[in-house]
Amino acid sequence: MPRWADKSPSPAPKAIPGKIIPAGCERQGPFGGLIGGNKGFMMQVTETLNSGLKREIKITVPAGDMEAKLMARLSDARNKVRINGFRPGKVPVQHLRKVYGKSFMAEVVNEILNDSTRSIITGRGEKAAMQPEVIMTEDEKEAEKILAGGADFEFRLNYEVIPPIEIKDFSDIKVTRQVFEVPDEEIDEQVKRVAESARTYEPKTGKAAEGDRVTLDYVGKIDGEAFGGGAGTDQPLVLGSKEFIPGFEDQLVGSKAGDEKQVTVTFPENYQAAHLAGKEATFDVTVKDVSKPGELEINDEMAKNLGLESLERLREVVRGQIENQFGSMTRQKVKRQLLDQLDAAYSFEAPSKLVEAEFNNIWNQVNRDLEAAGRTFADEETTEEEARAEYMRLAERRVRLGLVLAEIGEKAGVTVTDEELQRGLFEQVRRYPANQQQEAFEFYRNNPEALNTLRAPMFEEKVVDHLLGQISVTDVKVSKEELLADDEDTETTKAKPAKKAAAKKADTKKADDDAEEPKKKAAPKKKAAKDAE
Repeated sequence: MPRWADKSPSPAPKAIPGKIIPAGCERQGPFGGLIGGNKGFMMQVTETLNSGLKREIKITVPAGDMEAKLMARLSDARNKVRINGFRPGKVPVQHLRKVYGKSFMAEVVNEILNDSTRSIITGRGEKAAMQPEVIMTEDEKEAEKILAGGADFEFRLNYEVIPPIEIKDFSDIKVTRQVFEVPDEEIDEQVKRVAESARTYEPKTGKAAEGDRVTLDYVGKIDGEAFGGGAGTDQPLVLGSKEFIPGFEDQLVGSKAGDEKQVTVTFPENYQAAHLAGKEATFDVTVKDVSKPGELEINDEMAKNLGLESLERLREVVRGQIENQFGSMTRQKVKRQLLDQLDAAYSFEAPSKLVEAEFNNIWNQVNRDLEAAGRTFADEETTEEEARAEYMRLAERRVRLGLVLAEIGEKAGVTVTDEELQRGLFEQVRRYPANQQQEAFEFYRNNPEALNTLRAPMFEEKVVDHLLGQISVTDVKVSKEELLADDEDTETTKAKPAKKAAAKKADTKKADDDAEEPKKKAAPKKKAAKDAE
């Protein structure tokens, strides 16, 4: 907004709008003519651009209307302002105008902009894809005339419209829902892992053997130089657990408390930190403690130590967690099939501003991932130009599908209740460290746009639920391996030129929370094959 339209009022109290001169004319036609503006403003609206989804509208508010509005404010302020030398209510209006005229007129300008923009677009039967761009004169002389009430106030609205979307019949959409029935063996294995994590260890004076726990300090180096994420302090490690990369734990078997060792390993070719993959590294390791495992107990007492009333209750909790995790994978695959078919069914021009914003989000994430991995587009067997083209297509797909889902949800009456949003807010806040949760909560509560970032995905999931009740869904029992397999050939992933982690993360929008944990970032730590569990 130009500086001239943001004149802060002088120290006097802010004027309260007084009597408003009513508009005497209704809008004439969809593309131009006089309309009665909000709060009594009469505006001349002229469409100056209508090309595809792009629109530009010129709005002119007569100087006479501006003057009337200003005088109403000044008249109202006359009874409130205290100025030395004048009795209350006796300050001449012209004197008030000399002191406060420009700041009050700037308020009138802002009121017109705030109140008329949405009503004008709605009155045209249009939906703006994004907040319209407001263009006003930058000429200071012209601005002074407007603020002085000597010129019409003219501004333009530039925006793109959301195209009309005709919702089609859903009866032809068919999806397959993969269902994995969790066997008792899976529960037993997970309960055993829980028991292992709760196992007690006792100090050991001899050499460390497989199954013993050692406590380490270590610093990793490549070509003699320490690298980021390659150091750890007081790191517990159970030998034989295969937590660290291959070969690391084997070289610590036989060590004692106080030993200083140099461990040499080679990072796997598929290591998650691509800049370390396949490289040889040495770790200067200090063994600070060796402990032997106590008896592995899987009983009610063990469950009670974990805060549960019995072993059976622990099994129920474990089963519920595993079923929820596999259920999330099932839903993700069903949703992907649904979105692919919606993408094939709806073809229309997407608003370029929305596409550009979505592309920028994707592109920034791709570049952050590549930089973190120390890789380039050439390493990903593509070029920056090719990658841009592919991710632009992906952005267009996302925007189209978002508009389709929004239209379906609106027509179906799908809403996110305040209670649901509140639950989503608490779930989001719980992801923050305990000492930051209150601050995060206040941030979301005080920032409507931030809160909308929580509402949007909740709305989308409710629309997906609605659609799943309308389409044909066939359940198919599958093995765990089949469920965990990634459908690389689906339309969702076709748009990824980069074959490694960077492109995959940008395509699925899935945050790899594990990669952000300090232990997972420690260089000798091996990426577990079963992170999902």
